[in-house]
Amino acid sequence: MNEMLRGASRAVLFLLLFQGLGGDGSEFVGDGRDFGGDYSKLSGIIIPGFASTQLRAWSILDCPYSPLDFNPLDLVWLDTTKLLSAVNCWLKCILLDPYNQTDHPECKSRPDSGLSAITELDPGYITGPLSSVWKEWVKWCIEFGIEANAIIAVPYDWRLSPKMLEERDLYFHKLKLTFETALKLRGGPSIVFAHSLGNNVFRYFLEWLKLEIAPKHYFQWLDQHIHAYFAVGAPLLGAPDTIKATLSGSTFGLPISEGTARVMCNSFGSSLWMMPFSKYCRGDDVYWKHFSKGNGGVHHSYHCSEQEPQSNYSGWPTYIANIEVPLVHDSAGYDAYPSLSEVTHENLTSMECGLPTQLSFSALETSDGTFFKAIEDYDPDGKRLSYQLNRLYHSDPVLNPLTPWDRPPIKTVFCIYGTDLKTEVGYYFAPSGKPYPDNWIITDVIYEIEGSLFSRSGNLVDGDPGIASGDETVPYHSLSWCKSWLGPKVNITRAPQAEHDGSDVQIDTNVEHNYGEDIIPNMTRSQRGKYITYYEDSESIPGKRTAVWELDKGLQGQCIKGWSLWKKNLEVLSIFIGETLRIEKMLHDIHPNAKSSFVTKVKRGPLRDEDCYWDYGKARCAWPEYCEYRYVFGDVHLGQSCRIKNNSTDMLSHYL
Repeated sequence: MNEMLRGASRAVLFLLLFQGLGGDGSEFVGDGRDFGGDYSKLSGIIIPGFASTQLRAWSILDCPYSPLDFNPLDLVWLDTTKLLSAVNCWLKCILLDPYNQTDHPECKSRPDSGLSAITELDPGYITGPLSSVWKEWVKWCIEFGIEANAIIAVPYDWRLSPKMLEERDLYFHKLKLTFETALKLRGGPSIVFAHSLGNNVFRYFLEWLKLEIAPKHYFQWLDQHIHAYFAVGAPLLGAPDTIKATLSGSTFGLPISEGTARVMCNSFGSSLWMMPFSKYCRGDDVYWKHFSKGNGGVHHSYHCSEQEPQSNYSGWPTYIANIEVPLVHDSAGYDAYPSLSEVTHENLTSMECGLPTQLSFSALETSDGTFFKAIEDYDPDGKRLSYQLNRLYHSDPVLNPLTPWDRPPIKTVFCIYGTDLKTEVGYYFAPSGKPYPDNWIITDVIYEIEGSLFSRSGNLVDGDPGIASGDETVPYHSLSWCKSWLGPKVNITRAPQAEHDGSDVQIDTNVEHNYGEDIIPNMTRSQRGKYITYYEDSESIPGKRTAVWELDKGLQGQCIKGWSLWKKNLEVLSIFIGETLRIEKMLHDIHPNAKSSFVTKVKRGPLRDEDCYWDYGKARCAWPEYCEYRYVFGDVHLGQSCRIKNNSTDMLSHYL
């Protein structure tokens, strides 16, 4: 599924945090104010991504013409058996009312709780590995001796908008209690690990908390309860894939039609949460809204800087949506486009003549409602989506989530994402001639590929491509927004992902950086090699540290379609674990009694059997100081027979 976290991006991030980074192991004050380096007392709080939490039935539903019914606590998301045999019943349990976000009268679903809710979506001998989300990560935690109460999952109903999460489930109240309980239970603050939509959830929580806690206690609460924040594959400026899902549907790899998927996605209030938006436009200040008279339910208007009209596509590589309106035009048709861009005016003559007209929409025009207003006369979902956008987002009492996110006020922030994969950034739609929900077809797709834009047919396309491409799901423009959070001076390091002797490591220190802007390294790379590029504060906001990691061809990109992709991502694991430990050194350095030293980029080895592989050039296992050839019955190729010499605990101790 597009939003599922890759195994290699999960397992390593917490290992060092729970095992400890050295130091004298001294106690620290239980309220978290004097964190002295005993990392074994940290908790890990996991906020999963979109469609990454199990949903269970909370109703009794008889399914005609099917031997399978829905009973309380039966899996809804995801039970592929019932989806195949009783799709109409399944839809009743998964769909929401698009206007009030309530359940179907005959069936309701609620998110499961605990770690089991996020390990495998569809447990089973065949379906389990294909729908595995956090299972491998939990195995790693157990292997390294992490206590069960140190890992806390906070599943949520990913179908709901943030406003409805709090209104229906009191989710953010519960999340606050989770942090406070973890502090009392473990004696230390928590590490927040969010993936994909989970980052949007965490952002909303931080804003909600401002209204829940007195301003003078807000930063104190954060310092006591949150030690660091890992943002993995975060769609910080949204993702164009959301637009595709609203018009043509996104099946998540399930055996359903795109039309059915479209109806399902458009019933979810959360579908618009990752709408692409302009980095130049911000909403009204929430405090002004709450402390001024007579402002209940006021629309959060956008305030754009002068850069917005000067930019071609709201800062994005190209137009997000290009849509061909039907041939028929009436005298009132133009009134349905009150705030369209100049392209609409230019095309008015052709509309009056009854010729096909293509309208193009920037990121701002998709997020401010212009796009949905434009299709209201041609698509029944236009009005529904406009209503959702206004009620659930623009009029949200806490935050308009479709605005750029400033650096969260957390002591330490890590932003991690993959780059240079073929990623969709724009779409061309046209009427299909079929009835709703299949009334639109995608006639072309614009991709970003390593700094260039191409059409689906492979032709080069004009636009404003970035220096790299995204992770196959979220464009680079959105993923890399966190680079704007870096301090005024940045240290940049680029190192190969593969085994190396250190000669290809490039370092550039104290690079000038303007807050709120991207930073482009002046470094080279081999066409054949894959690298990790690190951006780390040299000088930062007082008391804050920020690090950004870009992994070539890595992290979340691919959909989970089989076990082979899972195994492929495990190859990145040994690389990622060494880098996690090295970056966390900046926390280790703060502790005055720290005694252990850290491994550098030059010295890095595997930690598990899966990290070892066969070096065909040297006709032996790679990493001979760590790995050996040891055949076990069932191995089908040489790489499988390369295994670690020592156990994982010994290897981890080497790093620590």
